[in-house]
Amino acid sequence: MIDMDYLGAVNQMSGDVSNAIVSEEMPVPVWVETLEDLHRYYGTPAEASQIKVTAQLTSGYRAHIERARFCVLATVGPEGTDCSPRGDEGSVVRIQDDRTLLLPDWKGNERIDSLRNIVRDGRVSLLFLVAGSNVAIRANGQGKISADPELSRLFERQGKHPRTVIVIHLKEVYSQCARALIRSGLWTDGDSSAGLPSIGDMLKEITAGEFDGARYDAEWPERAAQTMW
Repeated sequence: MIDMDYLGAVNQMSGDVSNAIVSEEMPVPVWVETLEDLHRYYGTPAEASQIKVTAQLTSGYRAHIERARFCVLATVGPEGTDCSPRGDEGSVVRIQDDRTLLLPDWKGNERIDSLRNIVRDGRVSLLFLVAGSNVAIRANGQGKISADPELSRLFERQGKHPRTVIVIHLKEVYSQCARALIRSGLWTDGDSSAGLPSIGDMLKEITAGEFDGARYDAEWPERAAQTMW
């Protein structure tokens, strides 16, 4: 018989991550809380997994990053972590040198979650994806925000410039194995978005119907076209 009080206490201590209702048929969770515990479940990384990490860009890593129009930027701040998609019509970042990437901060919704984090904690991570390729490139380093007009002018689009540029000093770069992209069929299974709620639908739900989601969705395409840069 499972001690339900114990399970409740465990869920409370763990932040109730799953937020699931625990039934008596469910086993007691086995938490992995130390590195020693963790290593019991995993083997030794293969040679390729160990030698792939570099402190600067190689020609191969550079080629993938230069081709990438999309990346995900991860940051951390006092309130927690954040993950933000970034994209451009050409390379999503500019390579300044083999240890430095420049990421323009184009027009957004003014929340500036990533920038607020970087100002307080410079640790950043980037995940670069190239459509059709099952190779992902990961980069970790320290970021700083520059408002230098000369730097912003490097990214001119339609006569407009980003207000700031994130300057990222690389500490490690490496490739990610293809399994996740192959398992997900991300590039091969076609459009799977049919039937998903729109942003307007979700905002309406969040506000219990008070927000005019239909109007938001109807106005969004024109607003986006006018504020892309």
